Amino acid sequence: MIDSRNEGQVAILTINRPNRRNALSEGLIVELTKRLHEIEADPAVRATVITGCAPGFCAGSDLKELATMDLRGMCDHEADTGRFCRSIAQMHKPVIAAVEGFALGGGFVFAATCDIVVTSASCRWHLPEVKIGWIPPWGLEALVARVGPVVARRIAWGGEESTGTEAYRIGLADYLTDDGKALDMAIKVAQRLAALPDVAVASTKAYFAPHAGRDGEIGDMNANRMFEENCKHPVAKATLMKFGVR
Repeated sequence: MIDSRNEGQVAILTINRPNRRNALSEGLIVELTKRLHEIEADPAVRATVITGCAPGFCAGSDLKELATMDLRGMCDHEADTGRFCRSIAQMHKPVIAAVEGFALGGGFVFAATCDIVVTSASCRWHLPEVKIGWIPPWGLEALVARVGPVVARRIAWGGEESTGTEAYRIGLADYLTDDGKALDMAIKVAQRLAALPDVAVASTKAYFAPHAGRDGEIGDMNANRMFEENCKHPVAKATLMKFGVR
């Protein structure tokens, strides 16, 4: 589910669920959490890169898995995913997202919660949740931290997709590369950070952590409650029925 390798002091985690478009299943969240905690405890590693195998970074929640849950189970799963993504800001070591192909729904927000985002130029960035009937159930405060509340609201409405070039222009991504080069750039950025004094890097990350997702826990709790309520309305119910959710 996750392929792992090191390049010097940089750990590279590759989500390897191509048949599910690297979707965020419960098992994947558990494994990502375990791997990042191991990295935190490993003095030989000073930065982490997270990427996805082809065809893209991550397509968000695993709808096939959600189809096995009732509404309460879905809400609990989304809360667990949000909790994992919020934890990234609390870790000592930098986490860099290398985004190619697409970052959709929860995959979009997952990338945005990483400390640094590297995107390829033609990568598709999109939050489709509102169109299918509900608010994104977690991570919106991280989006606000990156692009501000007005732009975050427009993005969350999901009226249009963005390319990686546009994501970089508005501050959603920190680095822009040619297609196929995001991982290489992310590793270079991670290596530069890994070469700095680790205590100072960790302190700088800790200082900015409250600003990178201010009120993230409260925001996620509110969004999760709204998500649950939204899912009881006709458009959302039709979407859920389409995917077989009970």
